[in-house]
Amino acid sequence: MTRSSTQLSDKALGVFAFAAYHQLSSGEPVSRVVRHDGAGHKADPEAVRELEERGLAKGENDRITFTPEGLAMLARVVEALHGVN
Repeated sequence: MTRSSTQLSDKALGVFAFAAYHQLSSGEPVSRVVRHDGAGHKADPEAVRELEERGLAKGENDRITFTPEGLAMLARVVEALHGVN
């Protein structure tokens, strides 16, 4: 399958899925996630680079911080999950 220039890779979407999980499970807004959670989960460096190149997030030390555009995308991901009900 060929991806258009507007589609994110599965690895980049995984970063949003991780953030959405934490937002939904805590009930609190999430604006950043850790790169390595100490439990074996880590963000793929290519995914972080892709998000940075698209202006959706900034990799900062051990954190990935979502930009306003990234936060809007995260909100759409969470909204889409709510629509599954």
